[in-house]
Amino acid sequence: MKHAFLFLLGTALLAACGDGKADAAKRMAAQADSAQAAAAATVDLAQFDVPLLLTAPDKQLTGGAAPTVLWKDEIGKLEVKAGDHFGLTIVEEPGDIARLKADLDRDLLKKNTVLKETPDLLVYKSEFPDDPSLVFVHFYQVMRSGDRSFVVEDVQAGMRFTEQDVERMAAAVEPKLPA
Repeated sequence: MKHAFLFLLGTALLAACGDGKADAAKRMAAQADSAQAAAAATVDLAQFDVPLLLTAPDKQLTGGAAPTVLWKDEIGKLEVKAGDHFGLTIVEEPGDIARLKADLDRDLLKKNTVLKETPDLLVYKSEFPDDPSLVFVHFYQVMRSGDRSFVVEDVQAGMRFTEQDVERMAAAVEPKLPA
């Protein structure tokens, strides 16, 4: 009787352990779901003849708003907005960070401070000396895709951004790799 009980107990323990295939299948399905969600959150801007990819911001950060992409034909800009904390423009032109820095230095109306500078990105803060509540954080990014050059920057009319918003927007756009 003891031997039968021990045999049944051992068999039950081995059956409970399983071979791990079910757990592996669950993990693979979860990874596929997260990859699918990431692909859905990526917007291919090729439909606007812009070889860039936009990673949509988390909907928690945009108040649940999905990004809207609008081609402004009269000025040749692509505008992407999502909520109150995500707004950027993309225009095809050879960017010039040195020229922008020189323009910021010559600005007589605002005090401009460079917060971050890399060869392709400039993050700066503009302040009006007479009104400390008027502080704006901007970014200017030069992006190359193949033999084309684009300037990505924040929407500067009607929206205000924090440094975190600007960092998120600058990281949201990347060149589309050729197929």
